[in-house]
Amino acid sequence: MKKKGCLIAVVAVVLIGIFSIVVWYIKTGNKIVRLDEGVAESWAQVENVYQRRADLIPNLVATVKGYAEHEKTALTDVVEARAKASSVNVNPEKLDSRSLQQFEEAQGNLSSALSRLLVVVERYPDLKANQNFSELQAQLEGTENRISVERRKFNEVAREYNTYIRQFPASIVANSRGFEKKAYFEAQAGSEKAPEVQF
Repeated sequence: MKKKGCLIAVVAVVLIGIFSIVVWYIKTGNKIVRLDEGVAESWAQVENVYQRRADLIPNLVATVKGYAEHEKTALTDVVEARAKASSVNVNPEKLDSRSLQQFEEAQGNLSSALSRLLVVVERYPDLKANQNFSELQAQLEGTENRISVERRKFNEVAREYNTYIRQFPASIVANSRGFEKKAYFEAQAGSEKAPEVQF
């Protein structure tokens, strides 16, 4: 009788242990899914603000075109850079450093083309005084600030996700379910050096 009671106790302890492991596995997996969805949501917000910038560009180009018709190169560069930036799509499920680098490169080229266009605009005081242009430029500046904020938020959410899936014992669940580390936005090469300004 004692043996039977002991056997029941051992079986109960084993079943409780197995049940505890299964519950832990499910809870940990659900937390990883929640964090992964947070990364995807944050990425969607990054794309949203970049899309806002892309949507402002046709109006900006049309406004500049009316004043600076012979500045076709700058206008063409902006339109082409916008098309390239819009064509680079990143799957939030596969946010690796290579795909994020391609995205950043395309967006960087667009930023560069916009900067060159705004330098050209300096030669046209009538254009700078145009209210429509001023409003578009202010919206563009606001959008650039939003891009910076959303990139920072994305990096924070990605860091939380990456940290969690790499910590033991959550790493066991992450590896068994195929969750991979997400890439971060990084400063562009050379941005740590202040630009030289010469007068």
